Amino acid sequence: MNYEIIIVGGGHAGCEAALACARLGHETLLITGNKENIADMPCNPSIGGPAKGIIVREIDALGGEMANTIDHSCLQVKMLNTKKGPAVRALRAQADKITYPKVMLATLENQEKLTILEAMVEDLMIEEQKICGVVLSSGEKITSQAVILTTGTYLKATVLRGSSKTTSGPHGEKPSQHLSDNLKKLGFTIQRLKTGTPPRIEKTTIDYSKASLEPGDSTSYTFSFDNEPLYKVEDQIPCHLIYTTPETHKIILDNLEKSSMYGGYVEGIGPRYCPSIEDKIVRFKDKERHQLFLEPESIYYDDIYIQGFSTSMPEDIQEQMVHSLPGMEHAKILKYAYAIEYDAIDPLQLKQSLETKLIDNLYTAGQINGTSGYEEAAGQGLMAGINASLKLEGKDPLILKRNESYIGVLIDDLVTKGTKEPYRMLTSRAEYRLLLRHDNADLRLRDYGRKVGLINDEKYKKFVAKKEAIQELRSTLQQIKLTPTEEVNRELIALNSAPLSDGITLYDLLKRTEITIDKLQKYLPKSYSKEVEEQVEIQIKYEGYIKKANREAEKMLDLEKLKIPEDIDYQQVHNLASEALQKLSAVRPSTIAQASRISGVNPADISILMIYLKKEHKL
Repeated sequence: MNYEIIIVGGGHAGCEAALACARLGHETLLITGNKENIADMPCNPSIGGPAKGIIVREIDALGGEMANTIDHSCLQVKMLNTKKGPAVRALRAQADKITYPKVMLATLENQEKLTILEAMVEDLMIEEQKICGVVLSSGEKITSQAVILTTGTYLKATVLRGSSKTTSGPHGEKPSQHLSDNLKKLGFTIQRLKTGTPPRIEKTTIDYSKASLEPGDSTSYTFSFDNEPLYKVEDQIPCHLIYTTPETHKIILDNLEKSSMYGGYVEGIGPRYCPSIEDKIVRFKDKERHQLFLEPESIYYDDIYIQGFSTSMPEDIQEQMVHSLPGMEHAKILKYAYAIEYDAIDPLQLKQSLETKLIDNLYTAGQINGTSGYEEAAGQGLMAGINASLKLEGKDPLILKRNESYIGVLIDDLVTKGTKEPYRMLTSRAEYRLLLRHDNADLRLRDYGRKVGLINDEKYKKFVAKKEAIQELRSTLQQIKLTPTEEVNRELIALNSAPLSDGITLYDLLKRTEITIDKLQKYLPKSYSKEVEEQVEIQIKYEGYIKKANREAEKMLDLEKLKIPEDIDYQQVHNLASEALQKLSAVRPSTIAQASRISGVNPADISILMIYLKKEHKL
């Protein structure tokens, strides 16, 4: 068999990569161990959250599928951080863990030029440092022009509970036992990482009278820019909030050595920003309690996920821990928590396109690159699929910059700084987060999606109409001027706003904190959609901050234009600090801007490098 592009792994990264390649017209093969586990959610039953929700919007803006899939399978939706500024607002949805994979699988199966094969890939076919196919565990060889590895947590996966170690994937599946060893033989640096998941509880055995209700928002939302809300706010499934107790903490501390992590059974490094409950209690001894959310997994079964209660304790200790929680005194555990270790590559061995530096036309995406989270994986998968396709077409890769998207920040962090623990996207990682908002992901990225070929005419026409409406409303607000009449001032005073002593445009009036665009409707000649009004209001109210962020971004973009030759020999750059020499040689940045972001490379090193490039390479 021969295909243009092969994707190895059917998780969130693999789904986006496969759909992107096929939609761009390439004969694509998606190889997965079990078709029933495609787009599976082995851990939390949700999509989105701080920063992550914005990634999902970015995926949609570029022409990916995750946003559309969660819109068709959500149980509850919330807009987070609504009391804070727009830079940190993000959607989060409880996902139905049965419906979500079914919707994604149907999308994959109905996609032209995409074939799904159930098999296990154990080796790669390489000729002259260029990928030419894969080798299955059966020994069968399948040729291709490009390969994208999206293996998730399946490379030499080991499930741990206490001192118990089982060679297994998240659901007892057979892991890939040889692929990471073969990658190591090719020169890839392999690291061992760890993640984990909480226990699942039978819903009917929980006393919810001891928990606080956490309902969904009364306003309906969508992740996709092209969908209308597909759920009724009154039909959302509630979540609940409880807290750990002193007894919970005592049980954990008394049995700490029985934990896989603290008992010395774990080799891999776990996620700093999603620690196990025992890790929280050890690291934050001053906290009397930790919040836990009880989240439904599906309308089709009764499993409740205890968000924030990840552990690798033995099953008998987990029983004690769960029963110490409010409302859980008689709870029945349907699935015990576990930690899982797996192999990943060092992402410093990747180009910004997610193509590996060692093997031409070999791309990697998702947890194999050291990330955690469905959203981070999907964003990488989409970019790997786009860039593998573009390379086969003889085109330049699509590299998203740090001021353009969280996906750009994510990939740049990975390939520039690397990671020694599962990387999780946080709003604090983005220095231009006011520019990278939930509300403007389409304005930032939809043109890119259109250019590469993933946004069709209908979607793009709708997008153009939205941009025109935004500009029209801005112009209207600038043109309409209020004068200090008695009626106008009476209305302003009623809104706790200062009365006018002189004329003012609606545009300038809207800059007042207490004035919102809905308060100005009576002065407008026509109405606009909610998203157009929201966009214009944010642009006007935060205009000064946005201009400042853009000015700072422009300085960075000037450095992005200064390219570093791929064949540069850093040993010839005299007077570089030894750490800078080592880091630059390892990362091999493509631009001066990327070089400046490498840990251990100081401004003095950048100045020396630029002098060398101007002299030797006419920079």
